[in-house]
Amino acid sequence: MRILIINPNSSAPMTRSIEETARRVCSSGTDITAACPPDSPLSIEGHSDGALAAYHMLRLTDQSDPADGYVVACFDDTGVDALRERLAGPVLGIGEAAMHAATMLACRFSVLTTLERSVPIIEDNAARYGLGIRCRGVHASDLPVLALEESGDDSAFSIIREAATRILKKDRSDALVLGCGGMTHFAERLGNELGVPVVDGVSTAVRFVESLIGLNLGTSKAGGYAYPREKTSPISKEDSHA
Repeated sequence: MRILIINPNSSAPMTRSIEETARRVCSSGTDITAACPPDSPLSIEGHSDGALAAYHMLRLTDQSDPADGYVVACFDDTGVDALRERLAGPVLGIGEAAMHAATMLACRFSVLTTLERSVPIIEDNAARYGLGIRCRGVHASDLPVLALEESGDDSAFSIIREAATRILKKDRSDALVLGCGGMTHFAERLGNELGVPVVDGVSTAVRFVESLIGLNLGTSKAGGYAYPREKTSPISKEDSHA
């Protein structure tokens, strides 16, 4: 099977990090391709970045070879609904995948993301997925997305570890969800140090999509995710008599 992972931002280093994680966790028969739209914002931090990125993600998939399934590697689940309208294979955002996985592992979970402006988006998504009661809190580390690319810099990890320790205690949660695709390379180390499940959305979404493909399940084309209707511009009376 072939899975296309779309990093909605245009950061090539982050896309490589996401691809490395996906290749490490995928099954032996899975072909992983990761791509990012070159004209997207360099990072997705807020509603306007997400709106711009969604447009470029649609163009990217239009220009890419078809895949059996798709992963959107932004925790805001940017453009997921739009892609589900356009694509037949399962499309899963890392936010939805990670939060659902956390409910299978713990009674309550907390989310640690990047900046405060992302908190309302993630809170709204959790409520939309029916997981608001299980999510005890969404918190910002105050680390910009691009700061997470410095995977060799222990200062970013230290900030995340200290914030995670604090919020788990405050929320009385027993699992942590990493609220950014750029945090993927911290998951295993954080889990070892925190002593609770640390859920990385990239790994989780890849394995979930593999399972859906293996079950021969794709995106429903009845109702809300039906293919977009073709539209033509109406011809004005002036044009018809030209």
